[in-house]
Amino acid sequence: MIELDEQQQQARTWFESLRDAICAEFEAIEAEAGSDAKFAYTPWDRTDPSGAPGGGGVRGVIKGKVFEKAGVNVSTVGGTFEGDFAKTIHGAGDNPNFFATGISLVAHMANPHVPAVHMNTRFLVTTKRWFGGGADLNPPIPYAEDTADFHAAMQAACDAHDPQHYPRFKAWADEYFYIPHRKTHRGVGGIFYDHLEGAGDAGWEANFAFTQDVGRAFLDIFPKIVRRRMGMAFTEAERQQQLEWRGRYAEFNLIYDRGTLFGLKTGGNIDAILMSLPPVTAWS
Repeated sequence: MIELDEQQQQARTWFESLRDAICAEFEAIEAEAGSDAKFAYTPWDRTDPSGAPGGGGVRGVIKGKVFEKAGVNVSTVGGTFEGDFAKTIHGAGDNPNFFATGISLVAHMANPHVPAVHMNTRFLVTTKRWFGGGADLNPPIPYAEDTADFHAAMQAACDAHDPQHYPRFKAWADEYFYIPHRKTHRGVGGIFYDHLEGAGDAGWEANFAFTQDVGRAFLDIFPKIVRRRMGMAFTEAERQQQLEWRGRYAEFNLIYDRGTLFGLKTGGNIDAILMSLPPVTAWS
């Protein structure tokens, strides 16, 4: 076990409670579709390179009628960054000690009319303390209504805290969720933010509140979009379109995704790190 201060414990508790709420909602959707699919949970422990306890997490995966494969992971880890990797992390250049807790979610859907989705929020401590994360929608077959509703939910979460958050974090998502070698975005965007820190406890509380609202906004809007599309008929050609689109998603996560690199560089659970990869894909 690693020792947590009050802020670290508050963040961990929130991420775990958000995981429970999201998983319950996904299971409810499966039940509505006539499926008894449930999340399977696998705990894992991490040993720091120093040999000291390094925390761990729980990997949750559901494979059902609506969610072909969805993973919802929570982790709380700490220790020391190895080698030059510390220099790439905010606040760790001169001191490699770190703490991180967060939730990471990716859902790949059985019906190509239902968009895949990614959501991640996290709290990190080095010589600085900050929140990061966001959510983005990844439809193989985009619908303007779904895109507008998803962005409206993210904007509402942002606007409740700072009118500059949404334009800034939307632009950041557009820049980040881009596949340079394909010259295309991996989806229709959302928000992305990092290094959100503030002076003193008041700044921390405000950023924590914002991060919680991002999670609540996701929990509200994504199930609505799933229920809107999950009963639609689809063709074999549309399924093939989905499989080829998934290939682009896999390329991004394996080549460019910061979370994948962070997990691998800090000795995280490999299956949890690669949970984001789709169950079936195709390249033309």
